[in-house]
Parts: sequence; structure tokens; C-alpha cells
Amino acid sequence: MKLLLAVLVLVLVVETQAQWHQYPGQAIDGAKDMFLAYQDMREANWKNSDKYFHARGNYDAASRGPGGRWAAEVISYFILNLVKYSDAEADQEANRWGRNSGDPNRYRPKGLPEKY
Repeated sequence: MKLLLAVLVLVLVVETQAQWHQYPGQAIDGAKDMFLAYQDMREANWKNSDKYFHARGNYDAASRGPGGRWAAEVISYFILNLVKYSDAEADQEANRWGRNSGDPNRYRPKGLPEKY
């Protein structure tokens, strides 16, 4: 029984450590997802769509894995603290929704082209 438990713990530790090399790539890809959502938001120039793009960027980044989730959280934090505007807390709520696997379409405005 002790041997089985020791093997199980060893396998879990080795598997966890084997994933460390994916974190930087996930973070880079997550940052790209955030930037693409920002570009789409600028291109769409659609009224009341910012929360949708915040949620979508965070959702896409977090779906990359722990590194992507970290990148989304850091970028969202810095945007909130660098840019002071009246709707910042509502945007942060959309960021958290997306990062926690919430469907970004919850914030999708009516009439926004399907391209986005």
C-alpha cells in the first residue's frame, strides 16, 4: 500500500513538472489572444461591444492553459490600473467572466457582425 501511494505521488509530481515548459508558450499565445480581441474591438467600432471583446480576449487566452490565464489576468489588471475610466469595474467583471470559462456571448451586443 505504501509503495502504491509512493508511486502515485511520484507520477503526479513528475507529470506536474513535465508541464512547466508549456507555461511560457501559453502565456505568449494568451497575450496574442488578448491583442487580437483588442484589434477586433477597434476594427468593429461597435457601440457597447467593449465588454464582449474583454470577455472574449480573456476566454481565448485562458483556454490556452495556466500560462494564458496568467497573461490575461496580468494584462487586464494593468489596463484597469493604467487607464482610469468610468466603466472599468464592469469591464473587469467581463474579464473575470471570460477567464473563468464564461461564454463571451453573454456580453455580445445585438447586430455585431458574426465575423467577431
